[in-house]
Amino acid sequence: MIISKDRKLVVGLEIGTTKVVTLVGEMLLDNRIKVIGYGVSFSKGIDKGRINNLNAIVNCIQESIKKAEQMADCHITSVYLALSNQYIHCQNEIGIVPISEEEVTKEDLDNVIYTAKSVQIPNEHYILHVIPQEYSIDQQSGIKNPIGLSGIRMQVKVHLITCDQNMSKNLIRAVEKCGVKVDQLIFSGLASSNAILTEDERKLGVCIIDIGGGTIDFAIYINGSIKHSQVIPYAGNIVTSDISYAFCVSHDDAENMKIQHGSAIKPPLGSSKNIDCSNINSNLQAILQQDALIEVIESRYIELLKLVENQISKIQKKLQKQGEKYDLSSGIVLTGGGSKIPFLTHCAEKVFHKKVRIGNSLNMFDLQDDINEPNYTTVIGLLHCGKELYMNTEKIEKKYSYFTKWFNQINNWFKKEF
Repeated sequence: MIISKDRKLVVGLEIGTTKVVTLVGEMLLDNRIKVIGYGVSFSKGIDKGRINNLNAIVNCIQESIKKAEQMADCHITSVYLALSNQYIHCQNEIGIVPISEEEVTKEDLDNVIYTAKSVQIPNEHYILHVIPQEYSIDQQSGIKNPIGLSGIRMQVKVHLITCDQNMSKNLIRAVEKCGVKVDQLIFSGLASSNAILTEDERKLGVCIIDIGGGTIDFAIYINGSIKHSQVIPYAGNIVTSDISYAFCVSHDDAENMKIQHGSAIKPPLGSSKNIDCSNINSNLQAILQQDALIEVIESRYIELLKLVENQISKIQKKLQKQGEKYDLSSGIVLTGGGSKIPFLTHCAEKVFHKKVRIGNSLNMFDLQDDINEPNYTTVIGLLHCGKELYMNTEKIEKKYSYFTKWFNQINNWFKKEF
């Protein structure tokens, strides 16, 4: 959190395979966030969350931050940083403790969470997030907030998200080389969820799929709680690579062909147009049928979406065996730069056999059109995460301040009396 000219500012930073984005948001009194500055630079030196050239990515981060600072008229000292790579791991665990007093206290809550996360995790990993799913007290289950309730024993189900220590250290090091502190690392899939999912969707059951340049992050929510999260190390760039290989063009030219003429499904018979490729590559035929390009794109997108669909099926079968809810009644929500390809929702509905929508950011004020796009969902979600963390910290500080003031008053009274 940055205080600048009496403004409460929160900054999100996403270092992706294709771009680095810095977003500066101002917290408003009505609980919304207003974007007042942003900076975008092309990524160099990183692929699928793994840094392969530290100096190159540091330069990209510096450029992005500088642009955001100039636009927002502020000096950025700290950021909330997105994290996505194939070494993200998730697991669901249970913690059980006796209730120490007649009713559940904050200390009991801390103890049961600590018990739940005291489990074996993959080597070289550390816990990034501990997300409570639900609490149970004796025979009563499905409790969201047990504070003040009576009972003998309390149980919590949590979703743990872990990440590779060295991967996250390298990312933090790159940011700190720019003279900026990392307030917290946040899993990209979690950030995207906070930006575009409604409470009703989480309760009814939904899967959010964030298709980036290098990775696909997806998360499953059922009955209001996150049940599964995962990163698939293939995404939009592999579609571009297929185009490059199929038509013998450079990666940049293939990306332009995808953006300008691509689609996730073939157009109706007879509506395909000719694409003039004479200015792209002398080895390529001057006129290319759009159908040929779309066939390459469609087949790869179907393959990518089926990777997610297979994982969803596995999770649903597991939940069904455990006697838990497993339906995704709210369907599928797509986001990320890779979701901007035309007619992707139609393609996805064929794969998932569920309703599919493209996610839009929620609870934002005066959001500019160029930022209100799926490829900025993650960094917008970081602002929401930062706001929530700040508000929780502020509550604790106010409570501590109240007790400190009360203690000082009592102390002064004693001094006067004795």
